[in-house]
Amino acid sequence: MDEDRGCLGGLLELFLLTAAFDWLQSRYGFGRGCSCTGCGCGLVLLLIFILLSCSILFNTDWTRLSVGGLF
Repeated sequence: MDEDRGCLGGLLELFLLTAAFDWLQSRYGFGRGCSCTGCGCGLVLLLIFILLSCSILFNTDWTRLSVGGLF
């Protein structure tokens, strides 16, 4: 069974992801945190945002990926 969420579902997910990313960046992002530059948490949040947005846009299930059939 193919579970396709449609265009509006994808746009809603992207909107919620962007809202959560903006809130997290304002609380823990660049210029904040323990390090002197504050780029540690901001960089981690940016990488997570990129992975999640790619999974929404391209409908990628990261739990089913395998490298060379090892898993």
